[in-house]
Amino acid sequence: MSTMMAPTYLDLTPPQRALLDGLPFEGNHVIDGPPGSGKSVLAVQRAVMLALTGTPVFLLTRSNLLRQSLAPLVSALCSDHADVTVATAHSWLAGWYGADIPGADDGWFDWPALYERAALTEPAEPNRPLTLVVDEGQDLPPAFYRLCRILGARTTVFADECQRLTTTHSTLAEVAGGLGRCFVHELHGNHRNTRQTAELAARFHTGSCPPELPGREGPLPRLHALPNRAAVTDLLLALLASRPDRSIGVVVHSTEAQLELLTCLEKKAPRVRAQMYTSQARGGRYRTLDLSRPGIVIVHRSSAKGLQFDTVVVPDSEADAGVDPTSGVLRMTYYVMATRARHELHFAYAGDSEPGLLKDIPPRVLARG
Repeated sequence: MSTMMAPTYLDLTPPQRALLDGLPFEGNHVIDGPPGSGKSVLAVQRAVMLALTGTPVFLLTRSNLLRQSLAPLVSALCSDHADVTVATAHSWLAGWYGADIPGADDGWFDWPALYERAALTEPAEPNRPLTLVVDEGQDLPPAFYRLCRILGARTTVFADECQRLTTTHSTLAEVAGGLGRCFVHELHGNHRNTRQTAELAARFHTGSCPPELPGREGPLPRLHALPNRAAVTDLLLALLASRPDRSIGVVVHSTEAQLELLTCLEKKAPRVRAQMYTSQARGGRYRTLDLSRPGIVIVHRSSAKGLQFDTVVVPDSEADAGVDPTSGVLRMTYYVMATRARHELHFAYAGDSEPGLLKDIPPRVLARG
């Protein structure tokens, strides 16, 4: 089964369809949904529907890899009458402001300078307002949403504040507050994970109430004790041999670990043609991936948000051995990584003892060996 499949309107569940149909074309809207609820698919559908009214639409993400995963879906749904541009928020802002856009130390921009430019910008035509749809909107800073308000943009945001992994992020209240007059909608259900994966992920959930467990059954998530890091290669090749038609997302903690793992795979099994993404690459094989084909894809934890794979492997959980297992950031990180898996979920560690966040999880939820 391929990782990304182009959805049609008929692919939506009745609750998803009802939410999409019930969203007014006008105004600002925030859709709050857990992993697997279909936020990305609905963001694509929303962008195309708005574009069919005759106004250009920008579908924005923070992650370039998520942008790559959404672009084919938009292309599959768009007709000649729908103008949808899929872009990262950084590239859209740079295009709007110009080549001389002032930067800031946190990787974003000098927001007061952008506010001043926005205040001087001629308002859009009433029948062709600036229209934005944002996926994984919790990853953008509150200042971005204040800019949207100054620009008078018609903005729809899909978000989950329990998946805030970036250093400059927003809560749902901050998103809504930045946009001004705003309507918040809730999206329920988990159509990605098995019950077993979702039950494990719920142990990492930082919100007041974990999402309802899905009904689809699957194998228990598994924790592997490895003799050394090199054994990760054997684990991945065994998983690939057992399911050659599936995508395997390998989520690691550093770019160095990504390169080390890719090198090992290429030496041991060059025909596998593993892919790797790093945001540090400016172009080429490490920047642009084919997410439609099965096989191994190695990504950094910071790039995993919004993606899905048939099998997910977190091979280096020993990297978190020194982190407080009650840390909200660590729990959010594992929540995001676990919920990327459609069918199988594997954690692994090299060392003498299980990482703190995983060691107290009972075998009925996390199998060993």
